[in-house]
Amino acid sequence: MVDRRASDAAHAGGTQPEEADRLREMLREPAYQKALVFSALIGVPVALAAFWFLAGLHELEHVMWAVLPEHLGWDTPPWWWPLPLLPLGGLAVGLVVRHLPGAGGHIPAGGLHSAGMAPAALPGVVLAATASLPLGATLGPEAPLIALGGGLAVWFAQLARAPSTPQSTVLLGAAGAAAALSAIFGNPLVGAVILIEVAGVGGPQLFAVMLPALLSSGIGFLVFTGFGRWTGLSTGSLTLPADLPSPRLDTGDVVWSLLMAVGIAAGVHLILGGGRLAARFVARRIVLHTTLCALAAGVCASVYTLVTDRSPVDVASSGQAVLAQLADDPHAWGVGALVAVLLCKGVAYALCLGSLRGGPIFPALFLGAAAGVLLAPLPGLGVVPALAGGMAAAAAAALRLPVSSAVLVVLVLGGSEMIPVVILAAVAAFVTVELLPPGPAVPPVGKPAGPH
Repeated sequence: MVDRRASDAAHAGGTQPEEADRLREMLREPAYQKALVFSALIGVPVALAAFWFLAGLHELEHVMWAVLPEHLGWDTPPWWWPLPLLPLGGLAVGLVVRHLPGAGGHIPAGGLHSAGMAPAALPGVVLAATASLPLGATLGPEAPLIALGGGLAVWFAQLARAPSTPQSTVLLGAAGAAAALSAIFGNPLVGAVILIEVAGVGGPQLFAVMLPALLSSGIGFLVFTGFGRWTGLSTGSLTLPADLPSPRLDTGDVVWSLLMAVGIAAGVHLILGGGRLAARFVARRIVLHTTLCALAAGVCASVYTLVTDRSPVDVASSGQAVLAQLADDPHAWGVGALVAVLLCKGVAYALCLGSLRGGPIFPALFLGAAAGVLLAPLPGLGVVPALAGGMAAAAAAALRLPVSSAVLVVLVLGGSEMIPVVILAAVAAFVTVELLPPGPAVPPVGKPAGPH
């Protein structure tokens, strides 16, 4: 009787005990336990494959943009260097999309996708990424890595003749994708958080609960740190001493970061809309129009070099290495160079999002950082808070994953002082893009809409 009354009270109080029971039942299932063990085992070969894939892309990019120009007598690539490389990559991607299974992977303008690539599509994914990224696409490698990791995990399961169910396939795909992503972000936490948000577990209800919690967390941290400075008292927290000092936030940093996040989010949303338009243009004549879009992206890089006398790599790359240079010495970039790189890289980013293959994260981070450095002279806004807020806003607007964006930027910065600005900027940017019109839809991958 007591047990029944307790059970009735638990059910009257909500579904929490039911959910806990379901979790325990799932953990006790032999099929789920085997899937967990297999997920741990496949992490090794998937991570090795991702390592060699990334290493190969990096070495090929270094050859194309550093070694080869140096052998031909240039310290840096000349202004016309992107003009033959990018169309060549566009032609190769167009042929892959047109003829190989899987169409080379997801269209980047559609955002990141959870691991759902069939093993038969992996050769096309690898070839399309190899033709795009080392030859100057304004994209990152994270989307091909997700496809590669998820596809390899499912393939290994098939080779081992492991029992296959829809649940185990999804689980193994996510595990493989997470193992592959950990290589590029340098931290296993980022890949796991990204995949949780990309998979959309919980749907709109997850975001409905997550956004207020994330926003309140950032504001609460501001209040705690502010009162700590004003009163000289300490509440105690789980922190480790940092080697490099970070500037302290003030009111101007917070206010400007919020306003800046709204503007950056609107700009990134416009770029993504341009990427979707480019994808629709490419779908009409896949090979020809992919080549033309890639050529136009190369023209953007060449125009940037002619205007600023800087390297076309600033535009024709993911922006990962250039972002490190910008963060290390932001004052080396004049106002003209920042405006030029925002315009030229923004247009090239939109063109590559709709035509080539890669991921949207790194170019968005660089554009947000460049916008932050450009706006840093505003009264009361520091360079580091502007950089942090700009990156968080651009990443959240491009990915529509506010938690992942905040975690990624915090780990990139390597400190905790900028966490409130990062959280507030990510939430403001996410809300902004969600309230804006969605824009054109991305066409199905590899489906031609006209003659070829």
